[in-house]
Amino acid sequence: MKKSVLTRYRVMAYVTGVLLVLLVLGMIGKYVLDLNGAADFTRVVSIAHGWLYVVYLVFAFDLGSKAKWPVAKQLWVLLAGTIPTAAFFVERRISHELEARVAQDSPAPAKA
Repeated sequence: MKKSVLTRYRVMAYVTGVLLVLLVLGMIGKYVLDLNGAADFTRVVSIAHGWLYVVYLVFAFDLGSKAKWPVAKQLWVLLAGTIPTAAFFVERRISHELEARVAQDSPAPAKA
């Protein structure tokens, strides 16, 4: 497995996680605090999160298929983008698990 597969998953996990936290904060501002502009903010963030979550799903599925994960683990990683802050914890755990495998699979540099 290439390191780029893990890297793009990690980037999308953070982007998805940040957008989901912003969405939750926007919803609190809109419905609980009744802030001006919170509705527009929530609309923009929800659209961005929705589209980028689809990209996250593609990258996470690609990572899982290349890592040969069982279906339950694959679903766990895919759903992490729907629970606020879960993407950060799942990303960290997956990265620790796969970094050793990525380093092992990469060829050693040639000596001159």
